[in-house]
Amino acid sequence: MSDSESEVAVIYALVERFETQRLPRLLEIKERVDQGGVLSERDIQFMSEIAHDAQRGKRLVDRHPDWQRYCAEVIHLCEEVAEKALENEKNP
Repeated sequence: MSDSESEVAVIYALVERFETQRLPRLLEIKERVDQGGVLSERDIQFMSEIAHDAQRGKRLVDRHPDWQRYCAEVIHLCEEVAEKALENEKNP
């Protein structure tokens, strides 16, 4: 297996982990903040972990540009949740 093939395998594993473990929880948080809720400390920690993982994977994704759009959409979703939660904090 070449280095590129190995990297693609890692990307697929990371995407599967995200979609099966993290995305469902992120969507639950989004639903809650869309209904006027705010982030708990646990939610903030969870979203920080997603951001940290994204930062660690950036170099890998930079070498595989076909995954950049997917990653950008994940980051946008996190930003959307954070912005709405902040809005809810300011305007209870």
